[in-house]
Amino acid sequence: MISHRDEVTQMILAAKVTKGIKWKDVAAEIGLSKEWTTAACLGQMALDKSQAELVGRLFDLPDEAVAWLQIAPYKGSLPTAVPTDPLIYRWYELVNVYGTTIKELIHEEFGDGIMSAIDFSMDIQREADPKGDRVNVVMSGKFLPYKTY
Repeated sequence: MISHRDEVTQMILAAKVTKGIKWKDVAAEIGLSKEWTTAACLGQMALDKSQAELVGRLFDLPDEAVAWLQIAPYKGSLPTAVPTDPLIYRWYELVNVYGTTIKELIHEEFGDGIMSAIDFSMDIQREADPKGDRVNVVMSGKFLPYKTY
């Protein structure tokens, strides 16, 4: 019996390693971006029935796990307030260093509001560079102005 969505994530990760599956291949099967598909498989998005069944087949998940994939998740996957994983910590550092700059420039361009993480897309690509390959991340979120009432 599965008692928590995290157990399904662990089942997916174990099968990914055992079967040598790449996230981009899962995404191609589902027909969605590798970024969104990976987030869904890691427990941050809910899959619809057909998507969940496809993921279940790819990772040999039991029916109960497929059902868990369709439930709206509790979002936020970091185990600690300050992340300890080096790659995730660098994103935390990036927001600590540039967060106020990003906020200031968004407000200057759009006004008082936020960038949505709901109406959002992301693209992560390798960018060749003679001094060492670079990680190119493009994030696009709908601007949501604060309303007056």
